[in-house]
Amino acid sequence: MASLRSRLLQVAVPLVQSHGFTRQALANSALHLPTPHAEPLSETAVSSLFGEGDVARRTLIEAWLDNARNEMRSSASNNIKDILTTRLQQNEPVLRLLPEAFAVLASSNSLPVLDPRPALSHVAKVADDACRLSGAVETGTSWYTRRASLAAVYTAAELHQLTSPETAYSFLEDLLQKSETLGRSFDEVQLFASYVGNSWAGILRSRGIIS
Repeated sequence: MASLRSRLLQVAVPLVQSHGFTRQALANSALHLPTPHAEPLSETAVSSLFGEGDVARRTLIEAWLDNARNEMRSSASNNIKDILTTRLQQNEPVLRLLPEAFAVLASSNSLPVLDPRPALSHVAKVADDACRLSGAVETGTSWYTRRASLAAVYTAAELHQLTSPETAYSFLEDLLQKSETLGRSFDEVQLFASYVGNSWAGILRSRGIIS
């Protein structure tokens, strides 16, 4: 069951471009296996494999984010700008879908407000990978400061990309040039967490996805 679920998720990721981050993309993944099924997965099968309702959508979104980081890790460069540029490029084919995807991730059945933890996890993983790919040698507090700085840079660049994709890469470059100051600004973990949560909420409200 676990291996089938993994294979279906892998096949579903490229279907996001045509079907969005939907249960239908997961259902249709069965049609694209090496030995295709005759029909899409039933709703019952999708729920059994990936979860009920939006849980299945979150599973697909997280699989897509994992795949995007895998693509970033394939960058031949160890330059931070090139690494983060590669990651932002993964967003381009589904850029119109990301605000809603982020809203789904941030929604919670147990909390009455947006849950910032998925946003923090997303950007922290990007920053972790970017640090390692760049060959960063910082240790201890310096490592966490560097990672917080890159997470803040990437968060700002990705949110900018959603509203102004044509200037996203120059914006990223400008932020990186100022990253030493930015790293000090976001040295406090609570301040950074608040920034990410408020930024996600702001972009979602601007698109009318949340009120």
